[in-house]
Amino acid sequence: MIAAEIAENRFGLGAVGRVSTVRDVKMALKRQLRDFIARPPAIAAVPDAKTISRMTGEYLNGLREQGIIGKPVIDDSNVTAAQKRKRATEVQKHARKFFGTSGRDFYAQAVAARISTAVSSQTPFAERLVHFWSNHFAISIDKSPIQSFAGSHEFEGVRPHIMGKFSDLVKAAALHPGMLVYLDQVQSVGPNSLLGRLTNTPRRKRKIGLNENLAREILELHTLGVNGGYSQSDVTAFANAMTGWTVTGLSRGPVGRYIKTDNSYGETIFADALHQQGRVVVMGKNYAASGKLQSLNIIDDIARHPATAEHIAGKLAQHFYGDNPPDSLKRRLHEDFMRTGGDLTSLYETLVDSPELWEEPVRKFKTPWEWTISIARAFPDRELYRNKPLNFLRKMNNPPWRPGSPAGYGDRDVDWVSPDALYQRVQFANRIAHGLRDLTDVEKIAKGLLPASLSKTTRLELQRAESPRQALALLMISPEFLRR
Repeated sequence: MIAAEIAENRFGLGAVGRVSTVRDVKMALKRQLRDFIARPPAIAAVPDAKTISRMTGEYLNGLREQGIIGKPVIDDSNVTAAQKRKRATEVQKHARKFFGTSGRDFYAQAVAARISTAVSSQTPFAERLVHFWSNHFAISIDKSPIQSFAGSHEFEGVRPHIMGKFSDLVKAAALHPGMLVYLDQVQSVGPNSLLGRLTNTPRRKRKIGLNENLAREILELHTLGVNGGYSQSDVTAFANAMTGWTVTGLSRGPVGRYIKTDNSYGETIFADALHQQGRVVVMGKNYAASGKLQSLNIIDDIARHPATAEHIAGKLAQHFYGDNPPDSLKRRLHEDFMRTGGDLTSLYETLVDSPELWEEPVRKFKTPWEWTISIARAFPDRELYRNKPLNFLRKMNNPPWRPGSPAGYGDRDVDWVSPDALYQRVQFANRIAHGLRDLTDVEKIAKGLLPASLSKTTRLELQRAESPRQALALLMISPEFLRR
């Protein structure tokens, strides 16, 4: 396999028409890191989190003006508990309706922008990194409100930060409204915070209090890793420090009354009334009471921790090399991370310079997402989109932003290789092939896409095909095209 083919497939998202003839492929890959556009036209056209928030707020305010959900409560003294519950229920019902209907539209628009950007990108190495980090900081539309914010989480919480410091990426992704809602941070209130003291009275049956989901996942999934050396006491202490981070307009009852929203919905804020005051100890280090800076300082420290360097090095090595990356590659990435304090661009350049990634055998089985995008890039002038790739990705359990857990989609062969999964790919390849027009010599196409790795067996199968369309479908499901 020539270096250019490795660059197109292992580092990129597949060749556009045919493998590039650039000579210095390593320099070309590093240039992509500099040329990466965080907000390309297709993504810029998608409503951002603030726009979605404003539209939600305007929708609910319109209902109030029409008297559909009653009037905002200003003076609680003349309002009965039953009236408060009724109004809260009405607001939540209409908010769910808005997020359900409009959320599906926002989601479909964001997916289309993601596909279009990946297919047309001139910096596919950088786009692959976006997809990697988006899955690392996974959220899922299985939770209804996330439909609206899933695209903006990647487009605003991930994309603009993949070339900076890892600590900044963690803060941007973890504190985005989508993540705060997904991992229930909006429900987390310090037991001894102002709100906690005022509401957790002996007469109150349902208490409000600490939610550890976000703190736990930042430690376990985003930074230190499962075996990163933290304890349950570290999780609880970090969760206490994280109290105060919430999302405007989504909390009702006592929590909502202590958050100044200014009629905004779905924006990240830090509410002092929810914050558990006092120092905490995380991973053996004391953090003084300092409001929101306390949690940010903790994130900065754990994002530079040696265990985090090991965790991130291992995940990157596995993503680019295969299920069992060599220790030499993981060690090189770990050393770079520690030396630079988590400078991501330096880490990517170390990936490019690693000799292990330029070995010829293809190892990594493409996920349904990667395979679909590589087909679209291979035939950029074709009408792939009429075949609705999102429906295929749903059947293959790999639609954007819908993993089964905060751990994201699996990144090993066993996660995607099965008889049924291969059958689905065969069916999709046949539909794509039969939808193409002006089909030419498929063997020539194959040599352009896979000039060095195309085996004699695959060439023979293409020659034996009953028609060019069957040959093209066979090319798409060949071992060489299924792997990168």
